[in-house]
Amino acid sequence: MTTPPRPAGATLAITFLYYRDMAAAEAFYRDVMGFDLAIDQGHLAKIMRMADGAHIGLVDEAHGMHKWAETRPVQVCIRVPDADAWYAYIQSVGVANLSKFFINDTIGIRAFVFDDPEGYQIEVQSATRPDA
Repeated sequence: MTTPPRPAGATLAITFLYYRDMAAAEAFYRDVMGFDLAIDQGHLAKIMRMADGAHIGLVDEAHGMHKWAETRPVQVCIRVPDADAWYAYIQSVGVANLSKFFINDTIGIRAFVFDDPEGYQIEVQSATRPDA
């Protein structure tokens, strides 16, 4: 049996997170994080553009394939040109569980973390060297 050729690669990446309060999640990612609504799936999900080809899907847990859960073994990582400017901004808007700014020389980043309205951790980072 011959294996068919691999199909064309992905054109879009979406990571789906599940929420009890969709309005609060959408407002946070739109108003605080500055992400645009790319795809509106009505009561099911709001897909927000993080960067070219990278999206976060906010899913109403009442309608999604999974349910909201207390444990959040997921981190959304956002690479930005200036993590220091983002840190100052995030401090000013008041988010939950904002960490101290940290540097990890082993992997070459400057970063900080905080939680979104329902406890998903967000890491904002900048590279400290070209290969990071």
